[in-house]
Amino acid sequence: MSLEVSQLTVHHGAICAVNDVSFSVKKGELVAVIGSNGAGKTTLLRTLSGLNKATHGSATWNGHNLLHSKPERIVRHGVSHVSEGKAVIPELTVSENLELGAIWRKNKKESSASKAEITAIFPRLGERLKQRADTLSGGERQMLAIGRALMSKPEILLLDEPSLGLAPLVVEQIFQTIRDLATSMGLTVVLVEQNAMGALKIADNGIVLNLGKVAVTGTAQSLIADPQVRAAYLGY
Repeated sequence: MSLEVSQLTVHHGAICAVNDVSFSVKKGELVAVIGSNGAGKTTLLRTLSGLNKATHGSATWNGHNLLHSKPERIVRHGVSHVSEGKAVIPELTVSENLELGAIWRKNKKESSASKAEITAIFPRLGERLKQRADTLSGGERQMLAIGRALMSKPEILLLDEPSLGLAPLVVEQIFQTIRDLATSMGLTVVLVEQNAMGALKIADNGIVLNLGKVAVTGTAQSLIADPQVRAAYLGY
């Protein structure tokens, strides 16, 4: 199983947001996609999950074409996308939000078992199942957004800026959980982050996007050690 992206190009009107991007991600690998604002990171994830339309190129997960498919069909092929901004439904309880993640799964027993797994990963959610999502802290809402994505039993998780707006200690916890998901569950993860250093520290490999193009790729450690990458993207 692998994610294969080849010559992917995406336009927003006259703007080329993603320009001839190619890369592959193996099963169980955690890849960090970093780059400054406007680099095309969010557009890349939205295209892989069916929310944006590609202009050119191909993208497949486990042989399934991800382009020109409806988002719900892509989810059924094992792809879950957590968009930026702790995307949960505020009026619903924690439990109801989680159940939404498994809405297309017919087997209620499996859904209940998945919910138990999620609350084992995020014990704080287990303590707040009956609370409305809008009563949660920012960190708890991010846990809920990830938990809801996991309810669909994904094989690959596309995460967009999970550290956005969170306190440093909470960011550390979220990053550690993401690393654990890749390691213990064999989950493939594509992690888009402004917090480039935090993302590379937990990643196996990294991709640097600049103005829609792949600028540098390599192991996470090699990118951290690269003086040009450090100066341009890591701030030291």
